[in-house]
Amino acid sequence: MSVFLGTHQNRLDAKGRVSIPSAFRAALRARAKSGEPLAILRPSHLHPCLEAWPADAFAALTRPLDEMDISSEDHDDLATALYADAYPFEADREGRILLPESLRAHAGLTDQATFMGLGRTFQIWEPQAAAARRADARLRARSLTTGRGALPTGTPS
Repeated sequence: MSVFLGTHQNRLDAKGRVSIPSAFRAALRARAKSGEPLAILRPSHLHPCLEAWPADAFAALTRPLDEMDISSEDHDDLATALYADAYPFEADREGRILLPESLRAHAGLTDQATFMGLGRTFQIWEPQAAAARRADARLRARSLTTGRGALPTGTPS
């Protein structure tokens, strides 16, 4: 299975386009099926960043909707949160995608974007916010794993 690893920074152009890191493009292409978009881009509901979901991962994210009453307010809220601001994307020949203005505003993106791999998905952050998020995540992960044996002794942080 292709996963998204590492942190990469790229420049946004004047039109709001940014190049997806080549390793991420390769992972997206390995997972993409014919007739599906390369991935789905949406604002995170947890952080001031964008989330990029390969089609199969996005389908798994939306699966709880299938269990809900389609006429319920809960279904409507979740469907709105998942679909209303979601944008399927394809990369151009240079590997660039266009980030809609509403998504750039959500993430505070201006001239630079940081791509952070999260395994089956990746996020796009404003660079300083990305650095702060990684530092916070390391601290929280350390407290989650202390005493549980989840990380081998001596694992660098």
